[in-house]
Amino acid sequence: MSFDYNKHYLMKDGKPWFPIMGEMHYSRYRDDLWEESLRKMKAGGLNIVSAYTIWIHHEEEEGVFDFSGCRDLGKFVKLCRKVGIYMFLRLGPWIHGEVRNGGFPDWLVKKGEEIDLRSDDEKYLAYVRRFWEQIYQQVEGEMYEDGGPIIGIQIENEYGHVGGYTGEKGEQHMKTLQALAQELGFKVPLYTATGWGGAVIGNCLPVMGGYCEAPWDQSTEELSANTNYVFSQERNDALIACDHHVDGAVTFDEASFPYLTAELGGGLQATEHRRPVCHGKDIGAMSLTKLGSGVALLGYYMYHGGSNPKGKLSTLQESKATGYLNDLPEINYDFNAPIRQYGSICNSYRELKLLASFLTEWGEDFVTLREEIYPDSVKPEDMHTLRLSDRHNEDHGYIFFNNYQRRRVMDTHKDVTLVSKAPKGEVTFPTTTIESGAFGFYPYNMKLGDALLKCATATPAYAIRNNGETTYVFYGDAQPEYVWENDKAAKILHLSKADALKSWKVTLDGQDYLILSENFVWVEDGQLKIVGGPDTTVTCYPKMENMSGFECVANAGKFFIYDRHVDVKETTASMTLVSSDENTATYEITVNYGEKADRVSGRDTILDLKYAGYKMDVYADGEKINDHFFSGQIVPLSLGYLNHPEKLTVVVTALYEDTKVFIEDWPELENGKACSLDAISIREEVR
Repeated sequence: MSFDYNKHYLMKDGKPWFPIMGEMHYSRYRDDLWEESLRKMKAGGLNIVSAYTIWIHHEEEEGVFDFSGCRDLGKFVKLCRKVGIYMFLRLGPWIHGEVRNGGFPDWLVKKGEEIDLRSDDEKYLAYVRRFWEQIYQQVEGEMYEDGGPIIGIQIENEYGHVGGYTGEKGEQHMKTLQALAQELGFKVPLYTATGWGGAVIGNCLPVMGGYCEAPWDQSTEELSANTNYVFSQERNDALIACDHHVDGAVTFDEASFPYLTAELGGGLQATEHRRPVCHGKDIGAMSLTKLGSGVALLGYYMYHGGSNPKGKLSTLQESKATGYLNDLPEINYDFNAPIRQYGSICNSYRELKLLASFLTEWGEDFVTLREEIYPDSVKPEDMHTLRLSDRHNEDHGYIFFNNYQRRRVMDTHKDVTLVSKAPKGEVTFPTTTIESGAFGFYPYNMKLGDALLKCATATPAYAIRNNGETTYVFYGDAQPEYVWENDKAAKILHLSKADALKSWKVTLDGQDYLILSENFVWVEDGQLKIVGGPDTTVTCYPKMENMSGFECVANAGKFFIYDRHVDVKETTASMTLVSSDENTATYEITVNYGEKADRVSGRDTILDLKYAGYKMDVYADGEKINDHFFSGQIVPLSLGYLNHPEKLTVVVTALYEDTKVFIEDWPELENGKACSLDAISIREEVR
């Protein structure tokens, strides 16, 4: 198998390829849970996992390298191979990643007084070589040419945009680093570099980004309407690292490269002064807009949240104390990512999984289609104009619509008649209504087996192949209409958007099934794994015989209903206010376990905390185990992940009405202040 690219898309074995990539930082998550997480990522439709090698996590003390526990890169890469997911290794050496010094160890930063960091200074390159040699020892034999999962290497990050050199000197440094990586053995089909904001790329393939907000922005007010919800051929997102003063230009000819992304925001990491909360529709609508704008790789940062590991010499988070404009939590790197800090599901995961399911089935054709945007001059603050794009070739394609703008209210559009743009495939769609907040895409002249779907006011998601028959699954909340060539129709199963968000395609014994479930579903070693509670109900199409652990109890239309009951000994928790003063309130939580559920075997006990204040710090046995900047969200703690603490101390710091901070959903204030732990609850998770 080979990997390559042309100016429009990536290729695998000479065929067009539309992959989905998501970032997970192995050193920010428990290593005994990596395999579960990789399977969850793959179940979400990912083909590729990307990961930074964070220098300060591996060589905090000069010359002392640590690849143990959560830092065991070799183990992580081998698990990628086992699970069957490709990997992009983001080598740095500088990575940012909301890490102390952008990932540089303190000792290296101190040497910056004498040597020129992020340059071709031979003394600096000697340290890079030493670090990369250690990294290569971890991944030797795992390059794609050796049968391993690593198909791509990213060189540096935001180089020339956030530090480093621009112009010829910057380009040369990128080339020097790439040559060094290759010399050391990092030989892969694809080398990438971040291309936004004036970054230089050397000989690498540029990857772009886009976030639905900017927690790093220094403002504590509402930002302007986000440009990433407007169909556009503009690839550069000027919001990324807007706390650094750059001109926002790109340094390469965009027409020479496919439109690839590595940093679409799968979520947002809160900063102390700015705490926007992204929701599933925020990420789903942004991703759909990028699809309609010609993107050929959806790559998410972050896709999986985590926690900063404990440092030997200091905390490892980004902070003003280390020269940044932003303070980040010391531990919490939840990122509101599709998979959260402790591995739980999020609505953005469900939205992205729907898009990934379509691309898994039809991506080879879709990625060859070019975009035609109309109207081509919509502004983000325009809440009245329907935003449309048509990705098509000569005779078929998909009309995209986005009537969603984060933190704004769009007009509803009634009696809309869409007309395709393909030169040889003009199709007039049935009249429909596009509601405020709706986004999606409709196919025209779409081959479905032996049938030709002229058009539909519904969105394709899956092809379910079972017992020699194919059922095509579409979804949407508008009244669906399907128009067929010569009245020859394929078999269609239509879902509401809500049901589609719960849908999972699995293959067992060569047969496909569609399962509707609120939580993760995947197949592991030929066994169906379904995450739920002590009592879990799922539905399945078509009927599955012997669904492990479940009993078929009824049917509803084309679906069959299955129940599972698992006996779980009840765990309870109580809280007590220990002390309070002008600025803090301290609580003690006591957990009485019915049983200490083993996360590795698929059991967990989750403690949900609802609080009001500026921030919350959580301690066990005197050691801080998590922290959180208030955003109005419930904060989940995986007690299994945290090794079943029986007593927790929670310190809430007060939020005052005159505090300069951006919070979308402020708590109720009493006498101008909020400082309380309002409620706790326990829930059990089983798979």
